[in-house]
Amino acid sequence: MRLTPLAAAAATLALATACAPADESPSSDSSASVSLDQCKPADLDLYKAGTLTIATDSPAYEPWFTDDDPTNGKGYEGAVARAVAEKLGFAPDKVTWVTQGFNEAIKPGAKSFDFDINQFSITSEREKVVDFSSPYYKAKQGVITLADSKYADVTSLAGLKDAKVGAQVGTTSLEATQQLGLTTDPLVYDDTTKAAQALQNGQVDAIIADVPSAFYLVAAELDGAKLVGQFEPRTGESEEFGLLLDKDSKLTPCVSAAVDALKDDGTLEKLQQQWLSDAVDVPELSQS
Repeated sequence: MRLTPLAAAAATLALATACAPADESPSSDSSASVSLDQCKPADLDLYKAGTLTIATDSPAYEPWFTDDDPTNGKGYEGAVARAVAEKLGFAPDKVTWVTQGFNEAIKPGAKSFDFDINQFSITSEREKVVDFSSPYYKAKQGVITLADSKYADVTSLAGLKDAKVGAQVGTTSLEATQQLGLTTDPLVYDDTTKAAQALQNGQVDAIIADVPSAFYLVAAELDGAKLVGQFEPRTGESEEFGLLLDKDSKLTPCVSAAVDALKDDGTLEKLQQQWLSDAVDVPELSQS
């Protein structure tokens, strides 16, 4: 999984922007801010003309999506994607969804979508090869064990130091395991479902995932599991999710402008309350 604080980035740009009409000279600075008025559908440099192409992984897990169907606008990321599209002037019937694996999306190279929404944590290392929009979500990391585990009642991260811990490869959840002071290296899995299977099979004592994903795993993927607690990552990058775009994409300023507008008008907060409200009730784990 991949994780989040909401923060906006921007430098001033004149009318000649990355989302300017073709007869203007667009800026090469994909991080510069623009107004949504400068981001009309006809003026955008799209992967396919006439449609906004959005990618995510398959399966599309709750609470980020609902019924494994990104097109229905439900679940937190499904709703955010639809709201961003609408801010950019695309009705649902003008949006095309495609499947893209998490690990493939963060690799360098041309993308077959306009943006990808898949719990991508914004990191400086990834920003060397891809663009990110302004953040749309901040999440903490959750610790999952089986309810009968000796680690099921820990109240601190130090209490996990002797545990076998698993996490998904290439994620800030894996990076956050550094904060646990583990006596053995964490086990690394291709995706969070495989990490959950390892927990269920007794191959690990605990797994780390962003809190909303942890809720889903405990409710739908695991038998007899418990979300022990959550913690704020203090190692590596801060935990912010951004929409992922091709490196130096001309769309980045406009996608960021849409996310910023959703933050400013309260939409992001409302969607978080609607789809992710359980996250606020998880106990905080102390460092020691």
